[in-house]
Amino acid sequence: MRVDLFDFDLPEERIALRPALPRESARLLHVPASGGLGDRRIADLPSLLHAGDVLVFNDTRVIPARLNGERRRVGLPEGQGVAQIEATLHMRLDAGRWAAFVRPAKRVSAGDRITFQGADGATLGSEVEERGEGGETVLRFDSSGPELDAAIATVGHLPLPPYIASKRPEDEQDRADYQTIYAKHDGAVAAPTAGLHFTPELLEALASAGVDFEYVTLHVGAGTFLPVKADDTSAHRMHHEFGSIDPDTAQRLSTARDVGRRIVAVGTTSLRVLESAAETGRIEPFHAATDIFITPGYEFRAVDALLTNFHLPRSTLFMLVSAFSGLDRMRDAYAHAIETGYRFYSYGDACLLERPKAVS
Repeated sequence: MRVDLFDFDLPEERIALRPALPRESARLLHVPASGGLGDRRIADLPSLLHAGDVLVFNDTRVIPARLNGERRRVGLPEGQGVAQIEATLHMRLDAGRWAAFVRPAKRVSAGDRITFQGADGATLGSEVEERGEGGETVLRFDSSGPELDAAIATVGHLPLPPYIASKRPEDEQDRADYQTIYAKHDGAVAAPTAGLHFTPELLEALASAGVDFEYVTLHVGAGTFLPVKADDTSAHRMHHEFGSIDPDTAQRLSTARDVGRRIVAVGTTSLRVLESAAETGRIEPFHAATDIFITPGYEFRAVDALLTNFHLPRSTLFMLVSAFSGLDRMRDAYAHAIETGYRFYSYGDACLLERPKAVS
C-alpha cells in the first residue's frame, strides 16, 4: 500500500511532553466496531470492558539504553581519529553484544573502539563489530552478562522518544513516568506506552469487574521510532524485537479464546508478540525475535480488542491500528482526536479499539 495513505496533519502541540497525572485521568477515545465514537477517560475502562475479558500486558522493563561516548580509530596517532558518538541500543544479541543505532553513522567503522562515559566518570568500553546501513551497528562490549547490565545502567540515559528529547532533556521524573508499574524483565529501549496509564487502583477496579490479566514480554526496540521512508509499505524493513510467551500463559490465552472470551492487548507491543505466536491460528508458546509488520489486509488471529496510544503520521503503528479497525475508521477517529484536543504518542492519551468481524 502507498505510505501516503497513512499521512495526516498533526499539530506539533498535540504531542504530549508529560503524562497525565494521575495516570488513569488520561483521555480515552472509545472506537467500537461500529457506531459512534465515545469520549471517555482511562478510569472508565472497567465499565467499557466485559467480565471475562483478558487484558494482556507487556511486562518488559525499559533500560537506560542511550549511551554517549568517544570513538577512537585503531592504529592512528594519539589525538587523531577521535569523534563524539551517541548510540542507542535496540536489541541484545547475546551476553556481550548489542545491536545499536549510532549517530553520526558516517563516523563509525568496523574495528573502531568506542568508550562510553557516564556523568559520574564511569566508563564502558566497546568495539564496533559490524556496521550496517543507516547507522545500525553491532557493538561488542568489554564486559558481559550481569556486569554489562550494571555498567549500562550506570553510564546510560533513559531513551526518551526523539520527539520528546528534542524538546527537553530527561529528568528524574521520567524515570518513573516512562516505566509501567508492572515492568519486570529488563531489555526494552522504549516503553510499552499504553501500559503507562495503569495504576494499582485501576488494576483493582478491573479485577473487581471480572477482567483477568496475563503478561507477555516484547523488548521494544528503537526501530519503533524510525520513520517509514519508502513510498510503499512493501519496501519498508522492520527491525527485530525479542518476544516471549511462556507455555502456561499461551495455554490460558488459547483456552480463553476457545470459550469466547475476548483477548484485549494493552498496546501494539503486546499485540505484536501475540500475533507472532499465533501463526497456526492458536496462541502458542513463543521465545524468539520477531519483525512482524502489520498493515491493512492482515488477518488477526489472536487479538479481539486493543488499547493503544495515538500514533504519528506515516508510522508503522498507525498502519497497525488501521489494519485493526480499518483505515477510514482510524482516519475519522484521529481527526476527531485532533479536533477535540487529545494528546498524542508516548505520554499522550489512548484509544480502545474493538475489532469488527471483517475489515476491508
